Amino acid sequence: MQNISDNIEYNIGHLDARLDTDKNFDIIFKRFSVGDRKACIYCLNGFTRDEILQKILEYFARVEPGEVPADTDGFLKAMVPYADVTVVKTDDDMVTHLLMGMPSILVDGIDTCFSLDCRTYPARGVGEPEKEKVLRGSRDGFVETLVQNTALIRRRIRDENLRMEMYQVGSSSKTDVAICYYKGRVDKELLDRIRERIVSVEVDALVMNQESLAECIFPHKWYNPFPKFKYSERPDTTAAHLLEGNVIIMVDSSPSAMILPSSIFDIIEEADDYYFPPVTGTYLRLSRVIISIAAMYLTPVWLFFVQRPDLLPESFSFIIIHDDINIPIIWQLLILEFAIDGLKLAALDTPSMLNTPLSIIAGLVVGEFTVESGWFNSPSMLYMAFVALSNYTQPSFELSYALKFVRIMMLILVALFGGWGLIAGFIISILAIVTNKTIAGKSYIYPLIPFDLKEIKRRLFRTRIQHSIRHDRVKQS
Repeated sequence: MQNISDNIEYNIGHLDARLDTDKNFDIIFKRFSVGDRKACIYCLNGFTRDEILQKILEYFARVEPGEVPADTDGFLKAMVPYADVTVVKTDDDMVTHLLMGMPSILVDGIDTCFSLDCRTYPARGVGEPEKEKVLRGSRDGFVETLVQNTALIRRRIRDENLRMEMYQVGSSSKTDVAICYYKGRVDKELLDRIRERIVSVEVDALVMNQESLAECIFPHKWYNPFPKFKYSERPDTTAAHLLEGNVIIMVDSSPSAMILPSSIFDIIEEADDYYFPPVTGTYLRLSRVIISIAAMYLTPVWLFFVQRPDLLPESFSFIIIHDDINIPIIWQLLILEFAIDGLKLAALDTPSMLNTPLSIIAGLVVGEFTVESGWFNSPSMLYMAFVALSNYTQPSFELSYALKFVRIMMLILVALFGGWGLIAGFIISILAIVTNKTIAGKSYIYPLIPFDLKEIKRRLFRTRIQHSIRHDRVKQS
């Protein structure tokens, strides 16, 4: 690192050698004059608003000799007709700003650089997220540009207490990371802890965006599959959590927000719960919770009663398989678990125009033909079909896979140890949830532990909006 010189020729020679401007075709270099002083500009092609830069250069061209101040402050006030300008004193800071897309102007006789924030990034439209669609409500979603994402939140919270702090993470990538919170409602201890962890992150680059950052700031135990964070691509959901006192972390080039702290009840919630009247919202929420529990325990419980039909009540004897079983039921269920994931991966990697034919083929092959061939029995297909569909009721990918891992673990325990395995599976699954902690070190299942009856009612039953927002909720979560 070295300070910028007041000799423009020295600066140009040093920066050309450092940036390899003759090899990097997308780094644009141009000489011009401001009055009687030599000047130059460096900018990154594709990251600059050409119309703004053109107007600034036209303004410089109209400056008469002798009108150019010799000091930094004077030149900035009199010669730079642009609001968002950063004065840079070292070559490292200049290169960093340049590679972020900010054009850098050097003037002979002035030992600083003027970085203009007239950036523009390639971005898609703010369309509704595919995973978090709603039947009623806003149809916009986050994109890969951080400034646009923060603007979508500002549009919903027009209050001076909304804070958005910017940090850079990664020695090579220098990725922009924003911490968003509502002053006066946020847990200050949690906020300080998050700040400290982000500042202390030592990593070359955030290759996987938020997941890389999450693993750096909260290196949790790998064997507990239940998610520690809630992710959302919806600005309305993010704004609601900000008003409740949560901390939001946003990473540039990632179209989602990381919501902290997040309990199991936060992760289960969905925007549709609030876009409908209280009765409908309560029904949707309870349905999602019941279906999630059923998806986790249905097949292990069914497998146990298939192994021990003598313990099954007479009225439920129809669930027993009466056809020939060519492959053990446990293997049928495990194969179907992996087959469902295989179909998901195939759907992700299949061009959209071929999705419908693939779905038809998968429905025929995995459905009717597999039963007729003797590989699977009809009840196995039925219960696994319910499990597969129930996964799509969860807005969180991480939670749906956590339920899947617990279900597979219970199936293996039941197959090996029967009833004792089922009991052990129940205990392990409950302990995995109960012993989990949020990033704040608080209970993952609040308001059950610590017990808060009023908060339990609010989490399970949708009340009117004015009663659903509590400023002090973060103190207990």
